Amino acid sequence: MKFKLAIVTALLSASTATWAQTKWDLPVAYPATNFHTENITQFAKDVDAATGGKLKITVHANASLFKAPEIKRAVQSGQAQAGEILLANFANENPIYALDGVPFLATSYPQARNLYDASKPAMEKLLAAQGIKLLFSVPWAPQGIYSKREINSVGDLRGIKWRAYSPATAKIAELIGAQPVQIQQAELSAAMATGVVESYMSSGSTGFDTKTYEHIKNFYDTQAWIPKNAVLVNLKAFTALDAPTQAALLKMAADAETRGWKVAQEKNVEYKRLLTERGMKIHAPSAKLNADMRQVGAIMQADWLKAAGPEGVAIVDAYKAKK
Repeated sequence: MKFKLAIVTALLSASTATWAQTKWDLPVAYPATNFHTENITQFAKDVDAATGGKLKITVHANASLFKAPEIKRAVQSGQAQAGEILLANFANENPIYALDGVPFLATSYPQARNLYDASKPAMEKLLAAQGIKLLFSVPWAPQGIYSKREINSVGDLRGIKWRAYSPATAKIAELIGAQPVQIQQAELSAAMATGVVESYMSSGSTGFDTKTYEHIKNFYDTQAWIPKNAVLVNLKAFTALDAPTQAALLKMAADAETRGWKVAQEKNVEYKRLLTERGMKIHAPSAKLNADMRQVGAIMQADWLKAAGPEGVAIVDAYKAKK
């Protein structure tokens, strides 16, 4: 009898192990209605379906679990199994993270894709050394300038209160003589309402999500760069999954990346239309403003190449060979 009971117990234990459910947290810094978050939420649903419920991912929107600057560290330390970051936010760790935030290096989606492909091997190597795996990456819209003032040149931005959300945007503030204020997206609406921020560079998506049109009425479509968000996973959490679950996760990640790039381009047009309908003036930059900003870009490209060294030069050379 004891022998039979032992067999039954062993079978039940094996069955439980086979059907054990793994639960992951995935913090993001953006609202649930943002297209990046919507794409990640769909990714989580697809993973659930593809793994037969074995891997369930809970998406925590709008910096509700960790603030934007904390998410990468949370994934590295295993506090969260996965998370989404804006790569350029981590330029101080390594120049590779800042590449897609270098102004006027890649200003169209095909160029941004080529830049991503050229830099991806180095990015994956860098992340792996930090105990992280890249699942997928999705771009924002090309970056323009939101400003309370009408601007015809960089000189018109001197002294303005400028939102700096990354090392690159802080450097731009320095080069144009603006006053940098460190504000993450979740805090941006309040900062504009109280006059803490008068100008910033970002996409149409951010302008719409934060209701920038209620406080700032000018958007200069400089198309200066196309930054990317990356969805990362803790490497130990990934390797703990069985092979079929890993394969399903990577397949859904590839699908999310393809879908995200397509939606980003569609949303770029849609957001500018929505901003216009809500009173935002969409300006083409003057020749002088364009020339001034490209001069800023040239300085930052030279700084990036110097900081990144031979590896960075090789990446940019590979990218330019595809342009």
